[in-house]
Amino acid sequence: MLAPKRRKFRKERRGRMKRKATKCNYVAFGDYGLMALEPSWITANQIEAARIVISKNLKKGGKLWIRIFPHKPVTKKPAESRMGGGKADVEKYVAVVRPGVVMFELTGLKKEDAYEVLTQASYKLPIKTKIVEKE
Repeated sequence: MLAPKRRKFRKERRGRMKRKATKCNYVAFGDYGLMALEPSWITANQIEAARIVISKNLKKGGKLWIRIFPHKPVTKKPAESRMGGGKADVEKYVAVVRPGVVMFELTGLKKEDAYEVLTQASYKLPIKTKIVEKE
């Protein structure tokens, strides 16, 4: 799974995802992209599941860019533990995705094929998405 090699601080606060994205909000590398329409945390497992679906359907024809990376650590206390005792250990890493972020990009496929591949990948993600083209 994806995870950062090293971090300055081991644990992080939850933060907010209130506004729309100002970075990564356009198709930069490929011809087609999968854009988020809702704010969410996307886990490393979800990114990997979408990547596998895309790469299996790409075969040798196209190229894939993953524009998000799970930098944020998320902690979780064990079930039925008492209150207090400090912040829990890091359970997983997530990518913070705001509305408008282009998460995956493709090139080298026909329009119908690219739409089909990105639709399959969107089923693996917990948010609403839309397919965008390069302007």
